Amino acid sequence: MIVQLDNVSLKRDGKWILQNVNWQIEKGDHWVLFGLNGSGKTAILNLLNAYFFPTTGRINVLGMEFGKTYLGEKLRKQIGFVSSSLQEKFHSGDNAFEVVLSGAFASIGLYEIPTDEMREKAGSLIEVLGCDAYANRNYQTLSQGERQRVLIARALMADPSLLILDEPTNGLDFIAREQLLESIESIAAQPDAPTIIYVTHHVEEILPVFNKTLLLKEGKVYAAGNTEEMISSENLTHFFELPVNVFWDNNRPLLSKNKHKVFSS
Repeated sequence: MIVQLDNVSLKRDGKWILQNVNWQIEKGDHWVLFGLNGSGKTAILNLLNAYFFPTTGRINVLGMEFGKTYLGEKLRKQIGFVSSSLQEKFHSGDNAFEVVLSGAFASIGLYEIPTDEMREKAGSLIEVLGCDAYANRNYQTLSQGERQRVLIARALMADPSLLILDEPTNGLDFIAREQLLESIESIAAQPDAPTIIYVTHHVEEILPVFNKTLLLKEGKVYAAGNTEEMISSENLTHFFELPVNVFWDNNRPLLSKNKHKVFSS
């Protein structure tokens, strides 16, 4: 078991952000965490990374049970976390290669001397993610899509058991988005790939490799299971409380509003 949340609730500033969340992620499965803005997705990520602790319930991530094991950096070193919030934290003088290398130490910036093996691995990941052309460029000068590729390479430097991609295509145009999704798909297809949690509120980003989906609504699990069952016209119509159609093309879903149907609960 990679992740196990049992009846997890989270209260912040007197308000329940999450309520009675149950979620089990087994090794070999790749999950989509799907929900609209404000649904509680970020709160779950903060719990998984041990930045928050549950108000009630039990959490076990990568064999570490919250409250029984010292977590912090020990846990986070086994989790590759890619979020747009990381982009502004890197030093203005760091180039893309140095940002990737910093992933070996789970640090923002390089404060230790990397080994030749680390440099070789960073170069290999840069090649896999298609960052070769800008590896020596200042990170702050890169486009949004280029930065995200670099951050994914950085996240993979420590061979994480769990890779969390938090809305990685935000701000990307169609071409950059599809290029990034192709890279993610190739990573997931590797035999030694980490378990991936892909966080999004865009149905069209759900790749065939994501065989499981959790629908989160107003801090509660609306439904969880096989992606094709979760991402269906009927299910999403009730989830959104809006009549929608889901079409599948090349094993990827597309969403449109159903103008001819009136929603009924």
